[in-house]
Amino acid sequence: MSAAEVIDARGLLCPLPVLRLRKALLAVEPGAHVVLIASDPMAVVDVPHFCGAAGHVMLAMRDLHDGTCEFTVERGLSAPSAASGLTPEDI
Repeated sequence: MSAAEVIDARGLLCPLPVLRLRKALLAVEPGAHVVLIASDPMAVVDVPHFCGAAGHVMLAMRDLHDGTCEFTVERGLSAPSAASGLTPEDI
């Protein structure tokens, strides 16, 4: 298994952390993992909601004790990929 892509979204506010996560997930194959590090307190609500709505699996959420959380997300099998021709607005 290759290393997961890591997105550092510290300092970004809603909806930017989820938008960066969505873009990264569109670029990887189903089953691949993406790690998001976010300092926005709303990310603990937004990331699980996005994953459930978009068909991805949130594998882990970890408090890093410095005001940030780390989310590990697996790209879902039914989620569209960038190669499908769909844009983020279509999702």
